[in-house]
Amino acid sequence: MLFSIPVFAQSSNVTISGYVSEKKTGERLIGASVYLSGRNMGTTTNTYGFYSLTIPADSVKLTATYVGCVPFTKNMRLQQDLVCNIELESAKDIKEVVVVGKKNSIQERTQMSSVDIPIQTIKSLPAFLGEADVMKAIQLLPGVQAGNEGSTGIYVRGGGPDQNLILLDGVPVYNASHLFGFFSVFNADAIRSVELVKGGFPARYGGRLSSVVDINMKEGNKNKLHGEGGIGLIASRLTLEGPIQKGKSSFMISGRRTYYDVLAKPFIKGNIKGGYYFYDLNGKANFKLTDKDHLYISGYFGNDKFYAREKQNGDESSSSSFNTNLKWGNATAVGRWNHQYNNKLFGNLTAYYSHYNFLISTQNKSTFSGSNEEFLLKYRSGINDKAVKYDFDYIPHPNHYIKTGVSYVYHTYKPGAQQTKVEVGGMKQDTTVGSKDINAGEIDAYIEDDIKLTNSLKANIGVHWTGFSVQNNFYQAIQPRLALRYLINDRLSAKASFVQMNQFIHLLTNSSIGLPTDLWVPVTAKIPMQKSYQGAAGIAYTHNTGIEMSVEGYYKTMQNVLEYKEGASFFNASNTWEEKIETGTGKSYGLELFLQKKKGRFTGMMGYTLSWTTRHFDNLNNGKEFPYRYDRRHDFKVAGIYELAKNIEVSAEWVYGTGNALTLPVGYYNGPDGNTVQVFGERNGYRMPSYHRADVSIKFSKQRKNWERAWVISAYNVYNRKNPFYIYNSTNSQGSAVFKQMSLFPIIPSISYQFKF
Repeated sequence: MLFSIPVFAQSSNVTISGYVSEKKTGERLIGASVYLSGRNMGTTTNTYGFYSLTIPADSVKLTATYVGCVPFTKNMRLQQDLVCNIELESAKDIKEVVVVGKKNSIQERTQMSSVDIPIQTIKSLPAFLGEADVMKAIQLLPGVQAGNEGSTGIYVRGGGPDQNLILLDGVPVYNASHLFGFFSVFNADAIRSVELVKGGFPARYGGRLSSVVDINMKEGNKNKLHGEGGIGLIASRLTLEGPIQKGKSSFMISGRRTYYDVLAKPFIKGNIKGGYYFYDLNGKANFKLTDKDHLYISGYFGNDKFYAREKQNGDESSSSSFNTNLKWGNATAVGRWNHQYNNKLFGNLTAYYSHYNFLISTQNKSTFSGSNEEFLLKYRSGINDKAVKYDFDYIPHPNHYIKTGVSYVYHTYKPGAQQTKVEVGGMKQDTTVGSKDINAGEIDAYIEDDIKLTNSLKANIGVHWTGFSVQNNFYQAIQPRLALRYLINDRLSAKASFVQMNQFIHLLTNSSIGLPTDLWVPVTAKIPMQKSYQGAAGIAYTHNTGIEMSVEGYYKTMQNVLEYKEGASFFNASNTWEEKIETGTGKSYGLELFLQKKKGRFTGMMGYTLSWTTRHFDNLNNGKEFPYRYDRRHDFKVAGIYELAKNIEVSAEWVYGTGNALTLPVGYYNGPDGNTVQVFGERNGYRMPSYHRADVSIKFSKQRKNWERAWVISAYNVYNRKNPFYIYNSTNSQGSAVFKQMSLFPIIPSISYQFKF
């Protein structure tokens, strides 16, 4: 079924192909539906807006739809192959009775466990400190657990943070957090589309066990200069896009920076100087070389920096200084050339570079009577990727959509090096200890076919192969993928999937507050690759009002997950990282309910998850299975956006979740040396109080002659719920041992100013 295409190439068949774009900006539309009205034949555009339909020669009514755009229809008589490029006009308010995108609605797609979130929804939801955040919007989806209070971390269907493949224009981003995890690195103004895949993975995805977050940047307006930005309490941002050569090439550049360090300077007295800031910069340019050739160049650069300095001067012969820095950041660069070989075959060649780096340093220097003393401690880690890949889309017939490709990635892992420099009385010592850089090569190949077997039954069948070479060892994995969709009627379908996923890198972290102390390390002779098996089944339904609903059950097992040994940490550089960790297994299963409304004056989504997640390590918890830290029995989220009037929009969200699992001491005794020794019970045997919170926002906009402005007033944790950030040991007024709760965020109001032109 994968390779034989019988009878589809009859001479009576013709092919209509082209690109679908938005008329106002010229940007290509991902996932637009193109189909023949009145017939059960259609397709969707790929990442670059390309579509192809091979059909019998006849008179047809061609229809193209996309959420938020006016449908396109055209009657034509097809007698030979035809190129038809389609431009869709955007529509701010499409009547609810019009079912837009029916041919690509949730019940039609073979893919399950996948959700796309409109960017306008992300930007309209209540925002923490006024900053719209892609990752926080993803946390509202079922099957996705948030990390700590306010953080952008995601834990998908029982997986860890390293098991999420986060792609920005097809390039992996290894640390997606700003401000110690409270913001993500993705500026919503620069983003075109966001999709989360948490199961039923197509064969084109590989390298992670739990999820894929596929984010694409805007291409830029090909017709005229356009800009938008905002000024908030913590950061400001500006995005510019426009034509390089009108109608043929365009650019987009977007920047964002916090200014806490600048605002705090006047209030910092004495010799101590310090601050924190982050910035990010997105850029993209695309060029139409010919009707069949397009070139894209894009990049992302972002950094966080926390610093503190103190200098003291004594008499003429003495002085001292203290300097500490904490820095981390990402950089990506990608070049992409896509070529339409013919009206059925589309190719995309990509070369990219991805870099993540973390550095912490502390320095003390002093001078006394001409004698110098210095102590310097530095710790750094990171990962670099250089890659090339070629992907093909082959669409021989509406009943087949074949994707295939190969790639090669050269990894350089920096698992952690600690430098210590000491100078006392003329004696100097400079020592560097820790793991050496590890180089590895990764080869991937895949093929998948989205095949229509009958009018009701579709399947996505594929296989992904990975070969991984490191330290003179070669590892490989064959990963089968299968997804089935049975259309019960026009609005209801049943779906099922089974996938095997393999992961050749690990993330070591013992941070509980989002510090970027992540050590990315590869498989070795001692540390095997991670592996998971996941099965899922469910139903999908679209109501005639356009509301999409799905119910899914899943069961997932994970092998060779890692945890630090008791008492071990990244900062102990005397041992190699392989000596600090334990290898174990994981298990997760549950039920998910999701509703989403994407159009009309009221839009929103609601999700509920019932789940169980456990871990097992032979040398932890006395070899007994224990709940994972982010095991959450019940998880409920609801968010809504309502256009109250033409220029007033209100939004709100409410989240509830069972408290995180944690380990607490059950007693203590006085040791032989007189010190108190704590006695711990079962690992993660206790629960924090339940977490819940409500956020609200109201937006007042006004259209000027050539531009639009808006004021956004919002409140995070509007009813001031004291949610636990962590639990710690303390004593009460009688001297008895008690546990106390630390809460981080009370109600936080914010205001921001936004503009477009």
